Amino acid sequence: MRKYIFFLKCSSAAVMIAAWFFLCIGILGGEIIESGKKLYSQYDEELIIRDFFNDRKGGIFVDVGCAHYKEMSTTYYLEEHLEWAGIAVDALAEFAIGYIQHRPNTRFFNFIVTDHSGDIEPFYRLINAIGLSSTNENFLKKQAESHHVPKEYQVVYVPTITLTELLEKNGISKIDFLSMDIERGEPEALSGFNIKRFKPGLVCIEVRPETSDKILDYFARYGYERIDKYLKYDGLNWYFKPKD
Repeated sequence: MRKYIFFLKCSSAAVMIAAWFFLCIGILGGEIIESGKKLYSQYDEELIIRDFFNDRKGGIFVDVGCAHYKEMSTTYYLEEHLEWAGIAVDALAEFAIGYIQHRPNTRFFNFIVTDHSGDIEPFYRLINAIGLSSTNENFLKKQAESHHVPKEYQVVYVPTITLTELLEKNGISKIDFLSMDIERGEPEALSGFNIKRFKPGLVCIEVRPETSDKILDYFARYGYERIDKYLKYDGLNWYFKPKD
């Protein structure tokens, strides 16, 4: 009788452990978007990225148009919770201090990422709207209208670099995740990126009507496909991965 009771207790414990195990596998194996809660990104980018990599630890990211080190960041969760490291780039040098103080595994660089290197070019930022900035002056004026803020902006002059050159100079040969949000500058930045060489496993890129065709053509040309299952979770960005 005691053996029977002991067997039942052991069996119950085994069932509970197995149930817990498979629950965890279910959450981490494609259900992060449904079950998780985003902590830092603007929309659900963070959950989509976690879902794709299945909360894998220790990857390499590149964040182009990174802005604030934490607020609305697509890479802060990766570094803070999953031990990733990488490179962050932004045309506004003021963001550097946040990365220096709070992102020890991220190297920050102040550049305009585009299809050429070595020039100094204007970068426009709206004075009364945090986060609205661009290399395109007319685009920024339209953004001011749509956000109902004055068209007062500041001009700063920033060096240009291609993404390929930036990665070469920092000894990076392969990246796992590329995030790109540079307000219509994405096609030019992609033109300066040797994607066949660096082979990111996932790309998150902001897409607008005027850039969508160029972005689709670029990724199709280099053997990448859009991950359509993520479209319903994010209306601003598209996600690409290498074709199987």
